[in-house]
Amino acid sequence: MKQLVLAACIGAFTLTSAGVALAQEPAKKPAATKKAPAKKTAKSSKNAKTVAAAPVEPSGEKWQCELGNAIYINGNMLRDEVLTVHWQGKDYRLPRQSTVTGADRYYDQQSGLDLVVIPSKAMLFNKNLGQRLADECQSADMLAGGSAPTQAGALRAPVSTPLLVAPAAQPTAAIEPQPAPAAQAAPKQ
Repeated sequence: MKQLVLAACIGAFTLTSAGVALAQEPAKKPAATKKAPAKKTAKSSKNAKTVAAAPVEPSGEKWQCELGNAIYINGNMLRDEVLTVHWQGKDYRLPRQSTVTGADRYYDQQSGLDLVVIPSKAMLFNKNLGQRLADECQSADMLAGGSAPTQAGALRAPVSTPLLVAPAAQPTAAIEPQPAPAAQAAPKQ
C-alpha cells in the first residue's frame, strides 16, 4: 500500500512539473522574438557606422610613396606640434615626438601610426601591428631634388652642401712667406 501511494505521488509530481514546464515554454518564445528586433537595430546601427566611416577626402600635401601608395600630410612640419596624416581613406592626428636621432617623428599611440621624416624621405609604420606601411615617401619638392621641410633639416646645412668640406683658402696677403729650409744631404748608409 505504501508503494502504491508513493507511485501515485511521483506520478502526480511528474504531471505537475510537466505542466509547469509547458506553461513556461511559451513564455520563453516571446522573449526570443523580442531579442530579434534588438539584433536588427544593432545591424542598423552598424550600417550607420559604415556610412559614417565613408572615406574622407584627402587634404594637405601629397607625398608619393613606393608601390603606388600615397600619404597626404596637412600641417607645417617646421612649426606644428600635431600633423594630420591621411592614409587609406582616414585622417589621423599625429602629435610630434622628441627624438635623439634628429629625425622628425609623429606618433599616435591609439592608432599605432608612426610617421618618421628624415631629409631624404618619410616612412609610415603601424607600431600596433609591427609593420612598415609606406616607405620612400617624398613630396613634389623632394622629387625635384629638395629636402623634407623638417625641423631637424632646418637645423642642418642644406643637402646640397657636402658634410666634409675643406676650409676656405686663406687670402694670400695674410700669409707671410717662410724661408725655404736648407738642403740637407742624405746620410750615407
